[in-house]
Amino acid sequence: MTTPPPTRLVVVGQGYVGLPLAMRAVEAGFFVVGLDLDTVRVWSLKDGSSYVDDVPADQLRRALASGRYLPTGCYDDAQAFDAAIVTVPTPLRDSIPDLHHVESAMAGLAPHLRPGATVVLESTTYPGTTEEVVVPLLEQGSGLVAGRDFSVGYSPERIDPGNRRWNLVNTPKIVSGVDAASLVAVKSLYARLVQTTVPVSTTKEAELTKLLENTFRHVNIALVNEIAVFAHELGVDVWEAIDAATTKPFGYCRFTPGPGVGGHCLPVDTGYLSWHVRRSLNRDFRFVALANDINDQMPDYVVQRLVRTLDWQRKSLRDSVILVLGMAYKPNTGDIRESPVLRVIDLLATRGAVVHVVDSHVEPHRCPASMKLVELTEAEIHQADAVVLLTDHDDIDYEFVGAEAKLVLDTRHRLSGPQVEYL
Repeated sequence: MTTPPPTRLVVVGQGYVGLPLAMRAVEAGFFVVGLDLDTVRVWSLKDGSSYVDDVPADQLRRALASGRYLPTGCYDDAQAFDAAIVTVPTPLRDSIPDLHHVESAMAGLAPHLRPGATVVLESTTYPGTTEEVVVPLLEQGSGLVAGRDFSVGYSPERIDPGNRRWNLVNTPKIVSGVDAASLVAVKSLYARLVQTTVPVSTTKEAELTKLLENTFRHVNIALVNEIAVFAHELGVDVWEAIDAATTKPFGYCRFTPGPGVGGHCLPVDTGYLSWHVRRSLNRDFRFVALANDINDQMPDYVVQRLVRTLDWQRKSLRDSVILVLGMAYKPNTGDIRESPVLRVIDLLATRGAVVHVVDSHVEPHRCPASMKLVELTEAEIHQADAVVLLTDHDDIDYEFVGAEAKLVLDTRHRLSGPQVEYL
């Protein structure tokens, strides 16, 4: 009896969502085509060099050695696929959803679509995208009919970069389809990749689920950020209050303040929901608008606090050397998309500061050309007039920084010492 060939899966987008998904699929026995239009990333992958912290280099090399992982930038390598999962960015342009990456992915896949195949969108978007955008593009480019000839679904990504407890495999996966048969196909696909699938009735509910999760976080982070600003002015230790409130075993979820929000999930995804509500209902999503306003102002507030702190030391921000710790939007990841740190760096540079940045996780070719990446050394700390902790990666030597820095503004409450001021 002949053993059937492994399921041929195309994962479009080899970033913080797509690459872990591709690696897991290889481990599950799929033949995976990892498609990405960033040529630097493709060559890194072919060389066995991982730029995603959640994917160790040895895991990538094992996938390559298996012969079942093909990194590529060409859609011709997607021919004869059994399933495709699209994990491309969905940014906002002038507060309007920009789906050109999704549209490009579907147009690239459509000519290679064949009867019996399954296509799933994971990119965050507004309710209705799968039915209104994805299906027409696939049908138009393939000549096939969704539901009858091939399956289509939506399954929102729930990757949390740097999270050591919850990962792709053990995080419950929302699955949906444009019809009953598609739901079965999508559920079966992910059942081979994750421990638990959670079916919902239509793709619109699945699309809204992701927006609901992120809006919840966005609003609560804005709340604690505003409380932190007021607490400082009132002379109250907000961090001690947060620790105390966290002891309550019910009715409270811990959120901590910081320099703002970043990544794709919070500053972008919530905008999709606001745009859709305004377009469809002609009404404003007031909670999201307020959260945006508060979180967008946090980088400016951080710079204001730094200016005040330097003033007390009889120093001006202009010509001061500022050592920034962390550029990514969250700890233990290199993702700088929409990172509030970029705004802080820009504000500091605009006001005449000399800015050096320590972050071993970021991809240098994706960093702004105007900033200087440096190593965390004694010389760097000693020449800095102030150190600003913005992203608290675990590989930062906090004891070393606390002992050697002249002045520290800590927005993450990780350092200690008489020269440390907290957000």
